[in-house]
Amino acid sequence: MYKTTQFNRETVTTAPDYSKSESWAALPGKYPPKLTELEAAHTVKPVDVFYVYPTLFSNKKDSRWNADIFEASTRQDVEDRAIAFQASAWVNAGNVYAPFYRQAHYRIFVDPYKNQGKKAGELAYADVREAFLYYLAHYNHGKPIIMASHSQGTLHVKRLLKEFFDNQPLQKQLVAAYLVGTKIMNEEYQTIPPMISPTATGGFVSWNTYKQKNYPKNYENWHKGGVATNPISWNLEQQTPSSKHLGVLNKDGRIYPKSVSVSVIDGMIWASVPKIPNRFFLSLVKNYHFADINLFWADIRVNAEQRVNAFLQKSKQQ
Repeated sequence: MYKTTQFNRETVTTAPDYSKSESWAALPGKYPPKLTELEAAHTVKPVDVFYVYPTLFSNKKDSRWNADIFEASTRQDVEDRAIAFQASAWVNAGNVYAPFYRQAHYRIFVDPYKNQGKKAGELAYADVREAFLYYLAHYNHGKPIIMASHSQGTLHVKRLLKEFFDNQPLQKQLVAAYLVGTKIMNEEYQTIPPMISPTATGGFVSWNTYKQKNYPKNYENWHKGGVATNPISWNLEQQTPSSKHLGVLNKDGRIYPKSVSVSVIDGMIWASVPKIPNRFFLSLVKNYHFADINLFWADIRVNAEQRVNAFLQKSKQQ
């Protein structure tokens, strides 16, 4: 059971001010250490990446509904986990913008807290939306955009796409949307399609990862029927061997290529136990949701660059 109180808007912590750099987990020229270690982080690119991180606020003893972005432990968690092991996959492809936001506590996804948690989810989205509006007004300057996210972050980016891109003028700037870790339907958008080739642009990719030959208990509601992109081949290939896998970004900071094979099923992908140090732990885990991006970090890095190059080439020809 989770410790909890009634949601009270008046007790929620101070809202971020996105005109201040302290409200951003990553800004070009102000990346956290794990990004500045990457050579590509020091070059200005013609494309931007707007990244929204997943739920990291999950302590069962914490009764708050939304995280405090000015709390040192919250900021460190975002930088050390989400920025270092997820957002870093896109730093070769574009200038990374990642707002701190008052993420909703994990229990909003758990019965019997879901109804109470709706307001917390709305508050989190309001922050992300405000950050995106500020980004558009002050940072974008008409550049092409990659939207990238995971889990709760994807719920928010999914809404941004509907509000600002789908059948809107801004869609012309959309390189690709990487909507990872949340169910996205094939016909989710009017004019933003699932992408079924590694150089397609203007659409989205999405996947949820589970260990091979296992189904989650919530499969029918949370996964079945959703788009399941193959994050190694990026096409309609149903099975891809580990020989084609470009690499896991492991917690030791090293990349391990040829470590994972995948099978695509209805609404999900199955991954083999990755061939990395201390893999025994992962052999005991069925749900690889926490590693949706880490497992295919090098594949995402290369694919994002492919899509950027294809987008820029098309732009030159128009």
